[in-house]
Amino acid sequence: MSDSNLFELKIITPERVFYEGQVSMVEFNTTEGEIGIYKMHIPTTVIIEPGILTITEPEGPKNAALHAGFAEILPEKVTILAEIVEWPSEIDLERAEKAKSRAEERLSHKESSLDVQRANIALRKAICRINTLK
Repeated sequence: MSDSNLFELKIITPERVFYEGQVSMVEFNTTEGEIGIYKMHIPTTVIIEPGILTITEPEGPKNAALHAGFAEILPEKVTILAEIVEWPSEIDLERAEKAKSRAEERLSHKESSLDVQRANIALRKAICRINTLK
């Protein structure tokens, strides 16, 4: 792959710089659906939804669990400000499966609209973690 097809990707969380490097593509979920970004993408800002983040480096793709945040997309640089993002090696599958079960249980009892909203978010995050490990 030609270096001319690469752009800068930086992913920052409140705790660390999660990723910084040259990539040919990045894919993740937004409130408007899944998005794939190549160099020279039209400038925009998007809100991130929980899902699998795929970073395509010259050596090949890497996946991570991306939970929430914002992305600033510029023609030669993408910056993701993430609430939480995890490499597969950082995910505890047993804990994610338990969180999924708890969220499903909370959804079955539908206490209030706020409880439903929180349970839905917890469920999407748990599913994201589980799917990242597949």
